Amino acid sequence: MIQLLTNAPQYWNDIAEVIRLFFPMAEIALDGPADICLTVNLTPTEGVGFFNDHNGGSKPPPYSSIPIVPTPDDPLEQKRREKYALKRCAYALLQAAYPQVHPWGSLTGIRPTKLLRELTGRHGHAEALRKFAEEFSVTPEKIALADEINAVQGPTLASVAARDVDVYVGIPYCKSRCLYCSFGSEVAGKGEVLADYLNILLADIAAGGALVSEGGLRPRALYVGGGTPTVLSAAQLEELLGAIFEAYGTSFLEITVEAGRPDTITPEKLAVLRAFGVKRISVNPQTMNDETLRNIGRAHSAAQTEEAMFMVREAGFPVVNMDLIAGLPGENLSDMEATLARVRAMAPENLTAHTLAIKRSSRLHERLAQHPLPESKAVALMLALCEETARGLGMSPYYLYRQKYMAGNLENVGYAKAGALCRYNIDMMEESCSILAHGAGAMTKRVFAGENRVERLPNPKDVGTYAGKLPELLKRKQNLFLMYNVQTTNYNE
Repeated sequence: MIQLLTNAPQYWNDIAEVIRLFFPMAEIALDGPADICLTVNLTPTEGVGFFNDHNGGSKPPPYSSIPIVPTPDDPLEQKRREKYALKRCAYALLQAAYPQVHPWGSLTGIRPTKLLRELTGRHGHAEALRKFAEEFSVTPEKIALADEINAVQGPTLASVAARDVDVYVGIPYCKSRCLYCSFGSEVAGKGEVLADYLNILLADIAAGGALVSEGGLRPRALYVGGGTPTVLSAAQLEELLGAIFEAYGTSFLEITVEAGRPDTITPEKLAVLRAFGVKRISVNPQTMNDETLRNIGRAHSAAQTEEAMFMVREAGFPVVNMDLIAGLPGENLSDMEATLARVRAMAPENLTAHTLAIKRSSRLHERLAQHPLPESKAVALMLALCEETARGLGMSPYYLYRQKYMAGNLENVGYAKAGALCRYNIDMMEESCSILAHGAGAMTKRVFAGENRVERLPNPKDVGTYAGKLPELLKRKQNLFLMYNVQTTNYNE
């Protein structure tokens, strides 16, 4: 166990996230018998850290300090500086004791590209890059990746207008549950639960459409995700999309539907999607290794992925995304090479390279002893192969995010050909546009760009709880969007 002490308890979790860079699965607590004790305190002018390895196994510098320039006229900036100072103290102490290469240095947040953009806005581009390298210890390769993505995202971010809002619709059901899954998704079974869920969801969507009309908002991008939306029948998909269009109109700049499980894709479902103008679709193999697919609980084969891709092309979809995961149990570099060879032959317009994250609520976390994982260096090489393949297919990286408990403290990167990137992915990950979200586990966000502020309203993950609380959730959503005057916020017009 690792003991973490601080006189600034409001930052305890932030400091703990730094510790998890070095000890991903360790228990971190305030008291109790511990092998390591880390004390990180805040003073008016600096963050101060002390380290004690009770086992005597390492001899790091016992003390670290990071100065803080007070900003009394800007409380938010003051908190930001305090948090960064304490995190950097912890990182410096642990890095001295346990030298490791962390690609993203002391950064633990989900959105490093957003941080780089914000630092650029406050300090200029050169200074932002310097801070990433010298203060946060990010490697040159990751700095270059984040900088390239920011450049690619520029036109999309600039296109967000004052009253724009993205719409997310979630179907939290799959044909089977993956070994690594920690989402609030449920197994659809024979589909008996889907009709009841759809009825609740349609009421949520109708209320969202009324809110958009009353608030003078403009729907921008539609994303139907999950789970796996294509567990719905063709008739149910038609009912769902019809309800969305009735509520929000048909002027979306982009419509994306996840058809992630290849074994849920049929010509009838694809015909419905195309009839509603869907141009972007996902077909997600994760791997093209059948043994791995069985081990992780996917109910499809690699051949079914290729068959699904053929159907999608036959139906005329111009943009297809494929998801892959680096670091799956039992896989090695050769497995990734074999997967990528088959992906190249299918030639998607988008490729999303994920790093396996071992979430504590997943079955994988419970059964790690039964499922050996590749080493971090191997996972990094797998991601490099994904990048090489994506660039070879004419793609550039266009969005990036990180998660807790990722192998090697790496990242997830989405690649796209020119003109084929997903606006919603950028809007969502960079928090550049408000999102009206419908469905169990979905997250509504109100972005106050002029204030650098985001307010969130999560729907309960449990379907029954979501249904019971829907009237209350709709009222809170109305308050979130209608109690403020959208036109007074500092968006681009």
